[in-house]
Amino acid sequence: MNIIIIEDEKPAARLLQRKVEKLGLQVNTMLHSVEESIDWFQNNAHPELIFLDIQLSDGLSFEIFEHIDIKSAVIFTTAYDEYALRAFKLNSIDYLLKPIDEDDLAAAVDKFKARNVTAPNISLDFEMIKRMLVNPIDRVYKKRFTIRMGQQLKMINIEEVECFYSENKGTYLHTFENRNYLLDLTLEQLETELDPQDFYRVSRKFIIPMKAIKEIQLYSNSRLKVILPTYKEDEVIVSREKVADFKNWIG
Repeated sequence: MNIIIIEDEKPAARLLQRKVEKLGLQVNTMLHSVEESIDWFQNNAHPELIFLDIQLSDGLSFEIFEHIDIKSAVIFTTAYDEYALRAFKLNSIDYLLKPIDEDDLAAAVDKFKARNVTAPNISLDFEMIKRMLVNPIDRVYKKRFTIRMGQQLKMINIEEVECFYSENKGTYLHTFENRNYLLDLTLEQLETELDPQDFYRVSRKFIIPMKAIKEIQLYSNSRLKVILPTYKEDEVIVSREKVADFKNWIG
């Protein structure tokens, strides 16, 4: 049986490997990032089973499958709470809540074997899962940001935000007043703190609010280009994989 582990924390990956191999199975490959995983899938036969962590060092692991047509069974490994785990139960072989219990692991593997899964084309609704991860009941979303400027603190209300973007390993807030501010959050962290009805991550580089969309243009390779009121430092492109969902978001 061909098995891979996708987990950004290498000690955790090795520990899971040992637990899996105690069950008499062989882990063939361990991957640690979105980028590495995409490259691997593009150049290797898909495994029968993936142990998939949600939060990787360079983004959510769902991004892998926005680029790759998944042909493997999936067992999620996650530290998310019970509410979010409802999504995993509906869309995967099983889930394992960290720290992973060996009995739970054995039960998940038995469930996989019982289904007699051999490289199926499983259709996982990753967009739905992501929404459930960031949309718990009664969730209070970010209303303002506190920015450190020298020895002073500046408060910026969410209504002032024209976009968030990443650049040179930093994350920035851009305002309608055409000002940029460095944040101590990643775009992945911001996704969980912003109301998904108002904000959308159009690509790995940009999160934009609905109210900031000035114009939408057709772009090459079936993509879309979003024109914002003041941000001109780079093109805001809706990646091809997100175009359909973006259109649903804007209604």
